[in-house]
Amino acid sequence: MRKNPAVWFEIYVQDMNRAKKCYESVFQGKLEKLNNPGLDMWGVSDGDDRLGRRRRLVKMQGVPSGGNSTLVYFGCEDCSVEEGRATKSGGRIHKNKFSIGQYGFISLVIDTEGNMFGLHSMK
Repeated sequence: MRKNPAVWFEIYVQDMNRAKKCYESVFQGKLEKLNNPGLDMWGVSDGDDRLGRRRRLVKMQGVPSGGNSTLVYFGCEDCSVEEGRATKSGGRIHKNKFSIGQYGFISLVIDTEGNMFGLHSMK
């Protein structure tokens, strides 16, 4: 089995500029416009793991943001750091950093578009 079987995920947004600013601030990385006809799609180069390989912010006609049915967790050194950045960039905390026992710690954050994502760290 592959070390990380997740190979692609998209986070749907309504206001791309606002969403980009939020994610770039939280993860201290730069998103770049991807050439996809009919879609406003932004992602990261394969060399920048801070924002997650093959992660995309997507604005697509008829696809709303928010109301997650899947929760994506981003790995962090200490999730309280990214949690703090989230509120400064327009997001909000759904659940502050808490222990999940031997599996480390998580925080649950809601981005500027109403999407919830998780932060995970071992300390």
